[in-house]
Amino acid sequence: MTEPRLGDGSRVVRAGLPPEEPYAPALPGPVFAAHYHLPGDPAHAPYTYGRDGNPTWTGLERALAELEHPGGPAHPVVFASGMGAISAVLLSQVRAGDVVVLPSDGYQLLARLREQLEAYGAEVRAVPTGGGEQYDALEGATLLWLETPSNPGLDVCDIRALADAAHRHGALVAVDNTLATPLGQRPLELGADVSVASGTKALTGHGDVLLGYAVCKDTAVADAVRHWRKLVGAIPGPMEAWLAHRSLATLQLRVDRQAATALSVARALRERPEVSGLRHPGLPQDPAHALASRQMRRYGCVVSFTLPGQAHAERFLAALRLVDDATSFGGVRSTAERRGRWGGDAVPAGFVRLSVGVEDADDLVADLLRALDEADGTAP
Repeated sequence: MTEPRLGDGSRVVRAGLPPEEPYAPALPGPVFAAHYHLPGDPAHAPYTYGRDGNPTWTGLERALAELEHPGGPAHPVVFASGMGAISAVLLSQVRAGDVVVLPSDGYQLLARLREQLEAYGAEVRAVPTGGGEQYDALEGATLLWLETPSNPGLDVCDIRALADAAHRHGALVAVDNTLATPLGQRPLELGADVSVASGTKALTGHGDVLLGYAVCKDTAVADAVRHWRKLVGAIPGPMEAWLAHRSLATLQLRVDRQAATALSVARALRERPEVSGLRHPGLPQDPAHALASRQMRRYGCVVSFTLPGQAHAERFLAALRLVDDATSFGGVRSTAERRGRWGGDAVPAGFVRLSVGVEDADDLVADLLRALDEADGTAP
């Protein structure tokens, strides 16, 4: 008799847990160890040294594999940060003379990685996430990197179609799944070879953990990524790994609440004349909505839009009461920032990235509308 397929809420609360043991905790506490008792030949020892493995990582990695590719091949590797994971995948797979296709509108530190890849002798083709330029750039490519929805612009690309096209060219396909989380989309099920994410954001959701991970279909790719982690020492602390695993239990509750509220926020912002360039993939009027609906099960917590200039955006941010002026996204407390202040994204001066938390939707919408009135000088 086949096991019933569980819903997301049922899976996340048990993901990666060890078998039940009388009088033991459901989720064992973090293991703090630089070394382990190691008699004899270490070749088959489960743990040898703290840089190579830790039981707390193992539980989290098992959970991530279950969430990213349930029932399929999945080889997870956790890192100290999302950039640790991104760097490990790219720098372990790319050699001099290889061709890499990166999003030109992705996370801003990808531009720094592009410089590093080019310094190593690789050719990098940077193309936007929306449209057909990704397909045009695949000739001779070794690796295709996708970020969908893109950060901060929230464009969406077709993972399955691009993965099929890339594989015909012999290219490996990696997808940054940070914004969607594995409850929003599963890149490995859509044909990607690697799903990478920053666990700092929605996955853990409390703004108190730096973490990253990569889940690979192929054992050899995972081994290379894991070897890179060992070489550079980009390992998570056991406390961070334990906090991340603990936080998974509420992932479905958080992302459902955040996605629903983000859609309410987007609908309210759509009625404001000073708001332009509004993007949220769950909004029916969004240009990416049809595609997002085919490959995403939840649309995420981020809404982006543009106000009339830097000063206007800064007045708006200063007037908010329920939204912190902070970077990052995916936390239980709403945050927003004028993204152009970092200088690394090709966005207008008044571009705002808003991360919706778990506050009451009516309260959050009211706060945003009041702040817009104050920024526009129309508040009573």
